[in-house]
Amino acid sequence: MSSAFKIPQSVLVVIYTPTLDVLLIKRADADEFWQSVTGSKDSLEESYWQTAVREVREETGIECDPASPLGMGLHDWRLENVYDIYPQWQHRYAPGVTRNTERLFGLAVPERLPISLSPHEHTAYLWLPHRQAAARCFSPSNAEAILMLSRSFQNGLVQ
Repeated sequence: MSSAFKIPQSVLVVIYTPTLDVLLIKRADADEFWQSVTGSKDSLEESYWQTAVREVREETGIECDPASPLGMGLHDWRLENVYDIYPQWQHRYAPGVTRNTERLFGLAVPERLPISLSPHEHTAYLWLPHRQAAARCFSPSNAEAILMLSRSFQNGLVQ
């Protein structure tokens, strides 16, 4: 695949506190599109884990590589969503590519952290209680991931 096109493999990283406050960031290229951290692989060789660490750092300034203090908080949920690429972003992908595979991750942080946004990608951020965050998301798969987080907490699957 040409490097001029995005790879249709991405991550969604839900960043949350122990009280289930969830970070949402507002896209710069789409008014009122709030979401969790998302982003595509830079190369086919890049693992989903590497993509998650890179995207969290690029979009929020949070370091979560394994050597960092928050590294133990990053969890691969081993779940994937496959969805149609939104028409307004179709031009970023190679001709004929219409679907994306998104791998889900969670990042537990100790409290609401200050965020350093990448201004060409995002214009604002909010920490919201999980139900409010899910309701604010423009993406149904993002909203479901946030709600899944609360069910996982109730079942003792995440901390």
